[in-house]
Amino acid sequence: MVACADYQRGNLMKKLMLGSLAAALALATVSAPASAQLSEYEDYEYSDSVVELTTVRVDPGQLDTYLEGLRQTWVASNEVAKQLGHIEDYGIYANMAPSSGDFHLLLVIEFPGENMQPSRERYDAFMDAWGEANMQNSNETVVNIYNEIREIQGVYLTREIMMKMD
Repeated sequence: MVACADYQRGNLMKKLMLGSLAAALALATVSAPASAQLSEYEDYEYSDSVVELTTVRVDPGQLDTYLEGLRQTWVASNEVAKQLGHIEDYGIYANMAPSSGDFHLLLVIEFPGENMQPSRERYDAFMDAWGEANMQNSNETVVNIYNEIREIQGVYLTREIMMKMD
């Protein structure tokens, strides 16, 4: 009788294990992504523009000081670049739920794709419009204020992927 019970228990265990394995395989088959079927330019394409994202962590109590400095340096210089057509747009975004170690601000600049390569002509046009005095003041602000109250955590160059829908 004991041998029969052990045999039945063994069969039950085998059935449970095979059933579990079959269920796991079925779930994996259903949840596994299909092999790549998309083709660039047929199903999706990249935008022409390039977006630069800079993540910044600001010291406690220094956000207003940093934003004030950005308005005089980063925002003002981006306004000049936008008027010259060197950039399409820019913005400052606040991380509304930062946790320990996360960034506080996201600085965003959208470039026309063709403006990603260095250009002496664009540089000279910008410097003529922005001026040496503004450049010097901006550099002093970065060295004397920004480097003391913030940390650049990362800079990313991105292109939007635009999906085509049938």
